[in-house]
Amino acid sequence: MDVTAEQLTLEGVPAPRARRRSRTSGVELAASLPVARVCIDLPPQHLDRAFEYAVPAALAEDALPGTRVKVRFGGQDVDGWLLERVAEAEHDGALAPLRRVVSAEQVLTPEVARVARAVADRWAGTLADVLRLAVPPRHARVEAEPVADDEQVPPPRTDATAWADYRGGPAFVQHVTGGGAPRAVWTALPGPAGRRWTDAVAQAVAACVLGGRGALVVVPDHRDVERVLAALEAAGVPRWTPGVRGGAVRLTAEDGPSPRYRAFLAAARGRADVVVGTRGAALAPVRDLGLAVCWDDGDSLHAEPRAPYPHVREVLALRSELQGAALLVGAHGRTVEAQALVAAGWAHDVSADRPQLRARVPRVQALTSVELAREGPAAAARLPTPAWRAIRDRLADGPVLVQVPRAGYVPAVACGRCRASARCRACHGPLGLHRGDGTPTCGWCGRMATDWRCEECGGATLRSVRVGSERTAEELGRAFPGVPVVVSGARAAAGVVAEVRDRPAVVVATPGAEPWVPGGYAAAVLLDAAVATAGSALGLLPEALRRWLTAAALVRSGPDGGVVLLVGDAEQRASQALVRWDPVGLAVRELDERAALGLPPAVRVASVTGPRDAVDAVLARIEVPGQDVLGPVVVRQDDAGAFEPDVRAVVRVPRAAAAALASAVAASMAVRSARREGGSVRAQLDPTDLT
Repeated sequence: MDVTAEQLTLEGVPAPRARRRSRTSGVELAASLPVARVCIDLPPQHLDRAFEYAVPAALAEDALPGTRVKVRFGGQDVDGWLLERVAEAEHDGALAPLRRVVSAEQVLTPEVARVARAVADRWAGTLADVLRLAVPPRHARVEAEPVADDEQVPPPRTDATAWADYRGGPAFVQHVTGGGAPRAVWTALPGPAGRRWTDAVAQAVAACVLGGRGALVVVPDHRDVERVLAALEAAGVPRWTPGVRGGAVRLTAEDGPSPRYRAFLAAARGRADVVVGTRGAALAPVRDLGLAVCWDDGDSLHAEPRAPYPHVREVLALRSELQGAALLVGAHGRTVEAQALVAAGWAHDVSADRPQLRARVPRVQALTSVELAREGPAAAARLPTPAWRAIRDRLADGPVLVQVPRAGYVPAVACGRCRASARCRACHGPLGLHRGDGTPTCGWCGRMATDWRCEECGGATLRSVRVGSERTAEELGRAFPGVPVVVSGARAAAGVVAEVRDRPAVVVATPGAEPWVPGGYAAAVLLDAAVATAGSALGLLPEALRRWLTAAALVRSGPDGGVVLLVGDAEQRASQALVRWDPVGLAVRELDERAALGLPPAVRVASVTGPRDAVDAVLARIEVPGQDVLGPVVVRQDDAGAFEPDVRAVVRVPRAAAAALASAVAASMAVRSARREGGSVRAQLDPTDLT
């Protein structure tokens, strides 16, 4: 009699799970951990999960977590990242084997993989999209370069003099040195060499390295990267070079594929202690991260324009929590989002008292129509007499900065007779001039209006409506003959100028393109102030103040004769905040108003943009307790009616439901992807361009 043994179970207790074995056809599997979980590099949102593959014995030594691999998916070979290897598969069927290991280099560290997953969840994106931002393209020749540790960089010096004028500054540095994880929002002051923001950042980083941990500094552009690296060298943290263990690497996309990948590998292999870079460096693989620094978090360059659209400040905040690292968010101004971290008690405020502030900032004066009333008709001039006089007087002591909010020559023109806006006949876009004797050109389609006539009155003459940096430089050159005029800007002939010398010159720059002066500008004139505060965008006033403060911080202190003139009738709260040098006060008021009105960051929002039917379908699947749907409203329209206008809807929820909103948006977009619903839809959490 054949008796088969049977394992009895108690009623209500689940039976033991049957052991699942990885099965493949004709492939010998790895003896240990034969199952690999892979993130495939494909954009569809419904594929945002780890897929299981068998690890062939021939690839067992190279197929390690963090390596790049090739796998078979959907009938084709696709790229992927090997996330982990496990002993058993969750999939019941046979597993396809890994095709090959692209490189044995472990470019994705476990810490970065965990942060990348958190970033994808926070912004309702996919892990593949985040890893595409975190890991630069492979450069095989760089990987093959010999690795040798010939010498160890000596420890940096202990110095916190640049933090002496800030409440809580020395304590923050001391806490970082001791291995702590303090979080601070820092309002930086201008100052002489040795006490600038770059020196303070370098001293905080040196303290972190002295404590035996790594540091990460993210700044808006490559000019700031060079300034921080120079300050780090002065603080005892030299630039990393091959064959040396320790130092700081520069990680920017501007450097090109080879230098960028070399710097990335130096950080991933633990041979560089510090990474200094732009937006893409926020997910750099710093070993034993002890300090993350975000400088000028209000700069638009910190907002990633590619999906899932994360912001550097928030990414570093996530890393601070997940990796137990200190966080420093600093700027000359104060964003509302940074102030929200302080108001919630999540971060501490680090700023200077009024006596220290008055000793280090320039004297600021607002030249509004009220102050200029005694000038008579001259008060209407774009460069009023007091501003012209200040430039003339201060030129004897050094360069003078003139900030202009618009680039170009004359970006917009109007009819000289009736003053109606000059429009292109083809697309109705605004017409402008690239030079004084040029032909009006459309700013949208680029067509030249050679025979333009006003549609309202038939006039053929034009007058300027908006004056750009090029025209301003031309006018200042005539006003101050014999004085060099330097134009700095992305559209200028010389591009963005990094630095000018300490000698008399008029420097005309657009916001964010102001050159550095070793000894500071003798004066600064901020033109067209009303333009900076005109509009309805969320965060308009803090952004205008941030731009003004960034320029004013380059000017010498008031005791040294530095003066800043704000020309124009700007919004009163912003202009008074500049005169008092009080960005925190404006940020506090703005945060209170947003809390009362239910606007970010007091609430969490998600915007969905696309064709109306597609947006409606996405919104129908989003259900979050306490949600409030605003819209849809038209955001893009074709005057000729050639296509259906795009609409945008905003879903608003309380902060407590932030995670639920991100999850619901991601799930709805995944369903849309799986069903291949028509139209192009963009879903974005906490958009920076909300109006």
